[in-house]
Amino acid sequence: MSNSGPQSSILLEVEHLKKYFPIEKGLLKTVVGQIKAVDDVSFVIHRNETLGLVGESGSGKTTLGRSIIRAIEPTAGKVMFYPKDGAPIDVRTLDKRGLKVFWRSAQLVFQNPYSSLDPRKTVLQIVSEPLILHNIAHGDELVARVKHLMNLVGLEVQHMNRYPHAFSGGQRQRIGIARALALNPELIIADEPVSALDVSIQAQILNLLQDLRRELNLSFLFISHGLNVIKHVSHRVAVMYVGQLIEMAPAGELFANPRHPYTEALLSAVPKPDPDLRMQRITLQGEVASPANPPSGCYFHPRCRYAQARCQSESPAWQEIAPAHFVACHRAHELELLGIPVGG
Repeated sequence: MSNSGPQSSILLEVEHLKKYFPIEKGLLKTVVGQIKAVDDVSFVIHRNETLGLVGESGSGKTTLGRSIIRAIEPTAGKVMFYPKDGAPIDVRTLDKRGLKVFWRSAQLVFQNPYSSLDPRKTVLQIVSEPLILHNIAHGDELVARVKHLMNLVGLEVQHMNRYPHAFSGGQRQRIGIARALALNPELIIADEPVSALDVSIQAQILNLLQDLRRELNLSFLFISHGLNVIKHVSHRVAVMYVGQLIEMAPAGELFANPRHPYTEALLSAVPKPDPDLRMQRITLQGEVASPANPPSGCYFHPRCRYAQARCQSESPAWQEIAPAHFVACHRAHELELLGIPVGG
């Protein structure tokens, strides 16, 4: 288990979480297999912490995020939420009414601000919807809350009667963030929140999220396929491959001292402005393994240049190789992998 620090500092604890999708065949829809989108994942998120989750497209990052808050139903595992005020919440056991209460504490920020906002509603209607749904505010109080949220995310309050099409991509994402903050959550799951935005706007949104974390004492699960983005916002980083976590460490430690060959390959693709810090790009051979038919042993072994016979037949254990640095690799103790120096 990846737990570290006192229990009082933990906001979210995920244990052996799985999400399998059945593969059906024929008119009778006979189940002939399983897509292991999330396969035995465990980690914790601490209060006022950003845990970055990185991996290639199709690695299961989004499915993991949505399974945690039961936007989709997980297959197995345990999710415990420890609110600042109140008793611990076993998320997997909640009924519909309990989930509605829990969702006040845990919210999603979606990837695409163009598709996540209803084009038929004004900003006032979009941001106020959670407040109305949970019967928190009405009338003048509702409008005042929306104005406060718009100020909080850097939007002009005089524009709250405009529709989403009148805003830029960055402004639309700010609207989505305001909506997520409406219920005063403690946890935000940000699913690729800047990948659909122009590069010039991405830094503004990332800085906004960091400011909000500090000001509102938020915790983030920040999902991205870009390590340069993850490096900018995260306290710790978890690397995902074919539904499994394969490495997790404090951000500076993971970038400077990767212990899994997949992490090393990802780091080699991160742009570096200093020529002295550049490393040779590691091109992975083959395709990402299918979660419907993963290889035996280590899922990464068909693409790994360090693979040995043991890697083909035996699944690596999740081990703490250094303080707060976890990895699933048979050769983690012996390999000397290239990273990016802190500040690089």
